[in-house]
Amino acid sequence: MPLNRRTFLQMSALLTGGLALNLYETPIAAAQSGQPVQPDLSPRAFIHIAADGTITLMAKNPEIGQGVKTMLPMLLAEELDADWSTIHIQQADLDESHYGRQFAGGSMATPLNWDPLRRVGAACRQMLISVAAQRWSVPVSDCTTAPNRVLHATSGRSFTYAELATDAARLTPPPLASVQLKDPRDYRIIGKSQPNVDRLSIVTGKPLYGIDITVPGMLHAVIEKCAVFGGKVKSCNQAAIQKLPGVRHVLVLEGTLATNPVVSSDPGIEPGVAILADTWWQAQSARSKLKIEWDLGTGATQSTDAFAKRAAELFQAPPANTIHTAGDVDAALKSAAKVVEATYAYPFIAHATLEPQNTTASFKDGKLEIWTTSQAPGGGRKMVASALKIPADAITIHLTRTGGAFGRRLMNDYMVEAAWLTKQVGVPVKLLWSREDDFGHDAYRPGGFHSFKAGLDAHGKLIAWRQHLVTYGVGDHYASSAGISADEFPSGHVENFGLYATAMPLRLRTGPLRAPGSNALAFVAQSFLDEVAAAAGRDPLEFQLDLRGNSSNHSDRLSNVLALAAERSSWAKRTHTPGKGMGIACYACHLGFFAEVAAVTVDEKNRITVNHIWVVGDIGSQIINPAAAENMVYGAVIDGLSQMAQEITLDEGRIQQTNYNQHPVLHMRQTPAIEAFFLKSDNPPTGLGEPALPPLLPAVANAVFAATGKRIRTLPLSRSGFSFA
Repeated sequence: MPLNRRTFLQMSALLTGGLALNLYETPIAAAQSGQPVQPDLSPRAFIHIAADGTITLMAKNPEIGQGVKTMLPMLLAEELDADWSTIHIQQADLDESHYGRQFAGGSMATPLNWDPLRRVGAACRQMLISVAAQRWSVPVSDCTTAPNRVLHATSGRSFTYAELATDAARLTPPPLASVQLKDPRDYRIIGKSQPNVDRLSIVTGKPLYGIDITVPGMLHAVIEKCAVFGGKVKSCNQAAIQKLPGVRHVLVLEGTLATNPVVSSDPGIEPGVAILADTWWQAQSARSKLKIEWDLGTGATQSTDAFAKRAAELFQAPPANTIHTAGDVDAALKSAAKVVEATYAYPFIAHATLEPQNTTASFKDGKLEIWTTSQAPGGGRKMVASALKIPADAITIHLTRTGGAFGRRLMNDYMVEAAWLTKQVGVPVKLLWSREDDFGHDAYRPGGFHSFKAGLDAHGKLIAWRQHLVTYGVGDHYASSAGISADEFPSGHVENFGLYATAMPLRLRTGPLRAPGSNALAFVAQSFLDEVAAAAGRDPLEFQLDLRGNSSNHSDRLSNVLALAAERSSWAKRTHTPGKGMGIACYACHLGFFAEVAAVTVDEKNRITVNHIWVVGDIGSQIINPAAAENMVYGAVIDGLSQMAQEITLDEGRIQQTNYNQHPVLHMRQTPAIEAFFLKSDNPPTGLGEPALPPLLPAVANAVFAATGKRIRTLPLSRSGFSFA
């Protein structure tokens, strides 16, 4: 679901050595609107120009694989008028008093930083020009720049940035709102594909990731947790494990779980038994010999089958909560010429990050130092400070490159665990989860169940839409990423509309997964819309365009990407051949607008081959790094296809899937041809890690219907009788 757009992010600043400049962050609303930044002037260290001419740019946000360590410095370098080939990029530590919010999530890196970071670069450029003009005794207006140089065209003189940097650092930076930005026609860096700045280190295996961190004298830690979420240790063979080779400490964790983690904003960490040894393998080997008696708690009563049975019962009862209504949906359904009904469902799924959760921590003399892969290290610092009862300013956090996150690393439970352990034992600790830990103790994408009714008039026009979501939570407080918003499509497009929800109790941690909420809601709504179009005897593209054509700018943007997707895929020329089909879907989330068309082949055993995917996105007026943007789209398609085959199930409270063989990721041989197109619009640039994913699932599901006449109403595919070939 969309990130809260009213959130305010505030920053302060500091001037440090060399040439150092400001970053200001404004309310998200201003970032979205493209209005000029109007901050109070506060200098800070984003750009450093050394005496030898080296220009170092700070990358402020965590790099979780989405390319921000390359993209954000591109904004600085463009307006600085720097030579990108000579730039050095340094990952910033967590320092929110200087850098403002440092987080990765919600595809917000571009909209939040597009204007401020360009203005920081422009301010630096203006300061360098001011120094050069003063030395030459000429008006500032007579001076221009070329990469890494200030020029005076009339006299032919020039200075390198390095020759001006020391004097420029003494100037008061101009207000960012007053600086002049480049005409986009003059961009040399923005809009040009730039390779990942860490590419050489990645392919040569140099240590960059959290899993690579080593600290002198550190111990390696693993934690055994109950297979049932929240289960507590009653007893264990602690003394016997303590005697095993390399084992230094065996500690029982009481845990800090909230009474009900579903409704708590800080669900805490799970109980368990921690083993600390000289090597990770020694710790993991000792773990296999643990004998623990568990108090399973109430979580042991949960099962996937029981959730599905309860959802079916709740669909027969009045919904508990009304999310949004318009008109009289019940009356319109009664008078409709045709009523279409269907029930859709999707499962819990895991984040399945390639790099398991980890953190290295060192506590000494009341100070804590952490190396972490967190997406939200600022929130993690607060959790650690609370858990250890130490001041937040006693905690230093270093940001490492991260091998995948997808929302999982917003939780920070692993950070608190490592911090607690190092404080207990008095030496540095590297905590590394196993793959099985990661699958069994995730913050899962929540499952859900949707009951739909749609009414059509005699002309095939949609006149009523009723949707009842059965989800997880307590009362009207839903588990993380399990709810639905009042403006969920087709709200505002149907005269008679009813959106309702009912929550079931849950004893399990849930959390945002790439395109949180949207990754499931797009599947059910866009698939059912296709179902309604078929019942009306109408082309699904035409049906959707008609429905969207009567209201807001958002509809215009989606209509535009739909039209282009249809054009690129030759939608109008598609043939109706048994076993072959095309499907179309669109969705808007996280400030991005995407339409996708899928072409599939389905054999006599219901094995699906996805042959081709066309993706069209409107993410604003500029594609900052085109190659990276295309890669993000490719990843979204592959991720979305993987989600169609994945599920996490519970039996007596225990997670049944423990590794990739049970929670598959799409194989290379199964990957379709993917074409990505960007429709530039007169809107501020936005991110695309999230919004490129949701339309993929319904596009494929709708293509399968076109090929077979069979609907995919339940995910994973296996529960609807299908599989990928």
